[in-house]
Amino acid sequence: MAAAAAAALRLPAAAAASLLLLFFCLLACPGSARAARFACNATAPRASTCQALLSYAPPNGTATATLAAVRALFQLRSHRALLAANGLPLSTPPTAPAPVPLRVRLPCLCSGGAGATFQRPTYRVRAGDTLDAIARGVFAGLVTYQDIAAANNVSDPNKVAVGQQLWIPVPCSCDPVGGQPVVHLTYVVPPGSSVAAIAQEFGTTDETILAVNKMPDAKALLAGQVLDVPLRACGSTISTTAIDRNLLVPNGSYILTANNCVMCGCSSSTWQLDCQPTQGLSSSFCPTAKCGDMFLGNTSSTSSCESRTCSYAGYTNSTSFAILANITTSDVCSAGVSPTAQPAHSSAFRMEPAWFRWTELIVSLHVVLLCLGYLHQD
Repeated sequence: MAAAAAAALRLPAAAAASLLLLFFCLLACPGSARAARFACNATAPRASTCQALLSYAPPNGTATATLAAVRALFQLRSHRALLAANGLPLSTPPTAPAPVPLRVRLPCLCSGGAGATFQRPTYRVRAGDTLDAIARGVFAGLVTYQDIAAANNVSDPNKVAVGQQLWIPVPCSCDPVGGQPVVHLTYVVPPGSSVAAIAQEFGTTDETILAVNKMPDAKALLAGQVLDVPLRACGSTISTTAIDRNLLVPNGSYILTANNCVMCGCSSSTWQLDCQPTQGLSSSFCPTAKCGDMFLGNTSSTSSCESRTCSYAGYTNSTSFAILANITTSDVCSAGVSPTAQPAHSSAFRMEPAWFRWTELIVSLHVVLLCLGYLHQD
């Protein structure tokens, strides 16, 4: 083995330099994109569709996008929906720079055991575009060129017509996880990340991520891989007959429901929806929701440990638009563990110390040189 190493080290200087350059490039470049297929086996009429989230981070070198630009790219129906998905104040203007990454909420449809965003987003081909450039350069690797080609019956991915309208089928899911409803987040793994870091960031477990994504072990994770990250959703007292009975909200975001009259977020102290009347809307448009003499969202204490809340119970529109509410009681002295914060961006690449990465690089380089020396002897 020592002789092999010596032979490798006797390579011409130019060849050694080329080898080093190639090796550094292989380490620096993210793994090749692979088509992602998120299991989505729900078949019931109401269960086969849901609202899913995706994490969008424009590729390096892309000019900072505004919220309005991201909304246009994904054809979101309202500016408020984008603000809600990211927990941003409703006063945030469309011209504000978009946080990186940004969460985007889109409808998901299950079909044939897999899920994809329903009808949106779409993209109109421009001069010089290829499907790979659209997948990587526009949609930041959330989808692969193979996915786009298959969804749009494109036989040659290198030949698309200028002006052609393409459906971009971002993978998603509506399935419960562990018997519990969740909100699925489509997430592109950043360089240097790990399953443990992603699980910690999004308040889930390594085992859950591996199982949902059918990964053999954590070492199979690749930079650029599209992951299905299930986010735990808050429970609620919404009636099973309400229009928004399937409302799911993860921590770190809120949702506007009941024709935007009610704002529901995931409580920071319990795993229950915290719903309030949306501020700034006309009272003549939004009906008043009350529980006796208490208004929606009001809380009163009945003892040192027990509190009563006028909680949101959904809305109906069968005969007239009505917002439902009922009294719930909670024991504040035995409250459960607070939801894990779910920041919109990943800091996983900072988890490993620099000295570890350099040690790994040196050891890997020695292995490559030894292998090359062995081959040279043959």
